[in-house]
Amino acid sequence: MPKITIDGREIEVEAGTTVLQAARQLKTEIPVFCYHERLDVAGNCRMCLVEQENAPKPIASCAMPVMDGMVIRTNTEKVQKAREGVLEFLLMNHPLDCPICDQGGECDLQDITMSYGRGESRYDCHKRAVPEKYMGPLIKTFMTRCIHCTRCVRFADRVGGSPELGGVARGENAEITTYLDASIKTELAGNLVDVCPVGALTSRPYSYQGRPWELRRTNSIDVHDAVGSNISVQTFGMKVRRILPRVHEGINEEWISDKTRHACDALALQRLDQPYIKEKGKLRPATFEEAFSKIASKLKKIDGKKVAALAGDLADCESMLALKDLMTGLDSPHLDCVIDNAALSTKTRGQYLCNTPIADLEKVDFTLIIGANIRADAAMVHTRLRKRYLQGGFKAAYVGGALDVDRDFTFAYENLGDDPAILETLLAGKHSISKKLKVAKNPIIIVGYDALKRSDGKAILTKASDIAQKYKVIKEGWNGFNVLHKAASRVGGLDLGFTPQRGGFDKMKIEKACESGDIEFLYLLGVDDEICPTKTKKAFKVYQGHHGDVGAHNADVVLPGAAYTEKNATYVNLEGRVQQTYLALNSPGEAKEDWKILRALSAVLEAAKVGKTLPYETLEDVREHLIKVNPIFKTLDEIVPATWEPLASKTALKNTNFPPSPFDFYRTNVIARQSPTMAKCVQELCHPEPMEKACV
Repeated sequence: MPKITIDGREIEVEAGTTVLQAARQLKTEIPVFCYHERLDVAGNCRMCLVEQENAPKPIASCAMPVMDGMVIRTNTEKVQKAREGVLEFLLMNHPLDCPICDQGGECDLQDITMSYGRGESRYDCHKRAVPEKYMGPLIKTFMTRCIHCTRCVRFADRVGGSPELGGVARGENAEITTYLDASIKTELAGNLVDVCPVGALTSRPYSYQGRPWELRRTNSIDVHDAVGSNISVQTFGMKVRRILPRVHEGINEEWISDKTRHACDALALQRLDQPYIKEKGKLRPATFEEAFSKIASKLKKIDGKKVAALAGDLADCESMLALKDLMTGLDSPHLDCVIDNAALSTKTRGQYLCNTPIADLEKVDFTLIIGANIRADAAMVHTRLRKRYLQGGFKAAYVGGALDVDRDFTFAYENLGDDPAILETLLAGKHSISKKLKVAKNPIIIVGYDALKRSDGKAILTKASDIAQKYKVIKEGWNGFNVLHKAASRVGGLDLGFTPQRGGFDKMKIEKACESGDIEFLYLLGVDDEICPTKTKKAFKVYQGHHGDVGAHNADVVLPGAAYTEKNATYVNLEGRVQQTYLALNSPGEAKEDWKILRALSAVLEAAKVGKTLPYETLEDVREHLIKVNPIFKTLDEIVPATWEPLASKTALKNTNFPPSPFDFYRTNVIARQSPTMAKCVQELCHPEPMEKACV
């Protein structure tokens, strides 16, 4: 490995390391604008110039690979003059609007100018002005501030997979633009604001909402999908002002999706802040005592076998455990957390997990995708596959419904069609991709909910399992069998066994039993449009959640819960990693953490001689009980390899093709549906389907 001396200190680095990277390993600061460690090197800002011994002029450290024996100096008079000159040219046309710029306090240009600038300018000339560009509902532009670092161009092209940004003209007339002034169609648009080192690209929803030093930051995780991206929730007073990504190399690196970032504006809208009871067809405000009394009096008249419970997509593990214990005390076997009717196998943990860690997707050389719209269902997983594709030597194949033309996968793949019979052909080794799959060293199979929700979902999952066995997708040190979940609560609920107990009904059977009168009491923990109001009309329904959505409108009793930013809660992501949210602000009104509501309800039920009081009083007690139910909850932020067994099913594939798979991304849960920003995204960036769902 080459050795290099930087400011008198010697370091040995790997071949291919740049001078800038070597300096960072020594914690030597070199200012940069255009360089970003996760983007291609551009070398066009010249801010990172350093002096190399025996070189005729300063070199760009971001683009210069290390050579053995190289001697670098980063703080000589020549380097200082070069940096001052670069900043003078950048500031020559830069507007003096720092007091009103949203980037103020987080601006690289401000910080670097303070540290390395001359302090005054020698230029007295007219500043140029650049017209603003429209880039969509999420990005506000001030292109006069742009320093042409091209970070946004490289991010859109390489990471986002949407090469819609670029530079036009030259010299003083150069501009960064979308060419046709069109909205940027990528679900990662908010990250363009993060990579911009100045205030040229700012967040449109957050515009003029606050200053960085005014905000209180709380580390948490995202619950809008099953990936569990690490985030920083930033609040001012009693409102979430914005959400930014936190670096987690194993999950989201330093990116987050637009839904994760911008749906937070709904946390202050349409909130449930007190209990409600339905009387004469209308909900009236009530107290918790009244609501609990109503529930207890109803349960007194109903046998436990006629009571059922469902857990929604945003439910945390503590609340699902409490609800499961409550149902056990009522002697009810009817509970389910798989409310989208997906045919999941729970015999072993490996059968329902995404067994390939997200970070290990960068090692994959062949991907077979079965009925999974990865870009919509798990944007961060799709981003990893895009990253792997750019490295070369990556092949992919897709079986499923037609994807949205504007939001297709951003990596090359072979479209095998929408006929599930292709799986039989592939299993027999008669398909054109059979040889590619056979010679792959690290192949993976991704099975999505578009396949699992079919009436032959079990058969498709079994065929995927058979293909995995035949082509050695699962071997020592590598498990490439993956179920792509869409809901944050799903894996945690399955780990807790929040599934039909012996003799119990699943979600579909619960709906039918409500319709026939076999289920008379239905507890909905954050379940909204996933349940059919018509089929469950006869049952007495209790809705516990944080937004006044479909579930609350159709309930007989409404209990106000806390959103994910308002509680300390546990979630398990699609790869089986246990993570926790942390309380960033208090819940509005009388809303409480969900497990506390269930604990208080259980005490009222015991007093009414209906059930039993739950055996925990504090969050620590609940989490100890979580670990007793499943020791996996002890392994915080770790991936524990799961046991996997081949699946078996007697059902056969049906000859019906996969239906088209629209880009359903911006309104997948109760929070996103209430978000004005997400509504604008649907209006401008998608081809929206009707919001109403028919009862099937």
